[in-house]
Order: sequence, then C-alpha cells, then structure tokens
Amino acid sequence: MSEYKGKLHETAVRFPDTDVWMDSCGEEELNYGLERGIVGATSNPIIVGAVIKEELPFWEKKIKELLAEMPDATEDDIAWGLIYEAGRERSKKLLPIFEKYKGKKGRLSIQVNAKYYRNADKMLEQAIFLNSLGRNMQVKMPASKAGIKAMEEATYHGVSINATVSFTVAQAVAVAEAVERGLERRRKENLPVEDMSPVCTIMIGRTDDWLKEYVKNENLVLDPECLEWAGVAVIKEAYRIYKERGYTTRLLSAANRNHYHWSQLIGGDLAMTVNYAWHKKINACNIEVKNRIDEPVNPKYLNELNKLSEFHKSFDKNGMKPEEFEKYGGFRNTISTFLSGYDDLVKLIRGYMI
Repeated sequence: MSEYKGKLHETAVRFPDTDVWMDSCGEEELNYGLERGIVGATSNPIIVGAVIKEELPFWEKKIKELLAEMPDATEDDIAWGLIYEAGRERSKKLLPIFEKYKGKKGRLSIQVNAKYYRNADKMLEQAIFLNSLGRNMQVKMPASKAGIKAMEEATYHGVSINATVSFTVAQAVAVAEAVERGLERRRKENLPVEDMSPVCTIMIGRTDDWLKEYVKNENLVLDPECLEWAGVAVIKEAYRIYKERGYTTRLLSAANRNHYHWSQLIGGDLAMTVNYAWHKKINACNIEVKNRIDEPVNPKYLNELNKLSEFHKSFDKNGMKPEEFEKYGGFRNTISTFLSGYDDLVKLIRGYMI
C-alpha cells in the first residue's frame, strides 16, 4: 500500500467494504479523514457545537450574518440556521465520493431536533427539509417508537436515513424493517431506490457505558473485561441477523471506547464512524489489521454478560418492544446528552443576541 497513513487508513484500503467515517463535520477533521480514506461523516448537536467553537472566527461571521438577515429570529432559529449551513457546506467535501459510488458512500449525516424524539410528524417534516440541503445528505433520527415510524415515512419520501440513539439488536431490527417497508412502498410506485443508502447506528460504546452504569448501580461484581465486549457482542449479533435477512440497511458503529470497537469489526460489510481523537489513536496503534467480523465473542465474557437483564435487552432481537426503546438506560442518557449539547449551542448564540 502506497503512502501508508496508519491503521484506519490500512483498514479502508485493504477492506473496502468496511467503511470508515469521520465522526465530525469540522474542516480539519474532514481534511484529515479524506486523506486517509474516509467515505462518510456524521454530525449531531454536540458535534456541531464543538465545530463552531473550534472554528469560531469563521462561524462568528455566519452568526452575525444570520442575525442581520433574520431580525425577528429566536436563538433557536439562529442555531438551526447554523446547523443547516454546516450541513450545506461540509457535505460538499464528500460529494466526489458520493458521485464515485453513485450515492452508496460519501454522505454527511445531519440530525433532526432531538426534542422531537416523541413526535414522528415533526421528525418527518424536518427530515425532508434536511434532505434538501445537499445531494448527499443523510438524515439522523433517534430510534424511539416515533422515530421508527418517521424512518419508514422518510424512506418512502426518498430520504436516506441514519438511525441514531440506538444501542440494541431490537432497535437495529426495527429500523431495518421500517426501511424495508418504506422502500417497498417506493418500488410499488416506481420511485427510484437505487441510490439510497440507509444506515442504522449502534452506539456500541454507549451500550458499554450503560451496562457499566447498571452494574455499578446494582452493586454487582463481574469480570470487568466482559463489559468492554458488550457493544461488540451486540453489533456482531445484529450483523449476523442483517446478513441472514438481507436487509438493505447497513450497520454503523459509533462511540469508540476501546480498540475492539474498530478491530473486531474489520472485514464487515458495515461502516464505523470514529471521532478525530480515536482516528489518531487507532492510526498510531500496533494492532494488526485483519478480518475479525466473524470471530465470536469469548464465551467466558458472554456468560458473564448473560447474568445481566439489561444485556438481554441489548442483545436479544426481541429484548424490547418499540414502546420500550426510549426507556432503555442508554437511550435516556444519550438523548439527555444531545439535548444538553443543543442547549450549549443555543447559549453560545444567545451571547451574540443579547
């Protein structure tokens, strides 16, 4: 391989079905990733807020322009104006990849308002608008009961979705089934589906986070190493089911916490979105790049994890019903984090308004 630039770059070159994304829409981050084979990028309220703070000289001008153009706007209006602008501008960096792969790669994921997680109609309305920001947009919606409904409708309307706030096999299956229903409705009306590229995120690091929190709260004692493998076990099980059933949707891993969240997925027909810090860590590590997607999780760790009712909710395809998704600990923690991240962005805007 010419111009070797680290282990993630090697992964992208040697295993082209294992897509590597950048978990950011920042200028520096995207440039770094594009030099090392990324084929997609993600954003959310926390990411956009961090990018704006990091690139404040650039975005400050945009904030002031929006304030001048929208004299009656609320701070929320300005915040979303910035988010839309970030989507429009940074998606352009991925357009050459999008065109090369005819829509199957090269998309920027942009998230609907996290406050809408209980309202399918509001998510759908915003998803359709977000999809209009660029040719290569991908719209993130939380995998709540309402979100699953919105994903089917958005798919029917030609939106390539990215399910987020998702941690479990049950959510991943519900998402894939919703997408299949939406695609089938399009096919019946002879609407195009060939260039659509739906994905379902499993935030495997946050699955681990929740199970660690649960074990601590319940005063349980387990082999601590097993808790580093919970998310890996979940996404490997979801991957097995996806392949068995032939879903159109592809899986996307997120929220790296250890090298297993990369190394154990190599060789899979899936994507992994990795934040800038973990890109650098992985590129500099000495872990061998080899196909591990079909390697089972050590039964010793699974035996330990199976002692936990919360692991069964995470791992079993029937572990939860859609109405239970938003009660799962990882969902509650993550949606709260997203809402707080959005609040931080609004506070930044407020400083320019008052």
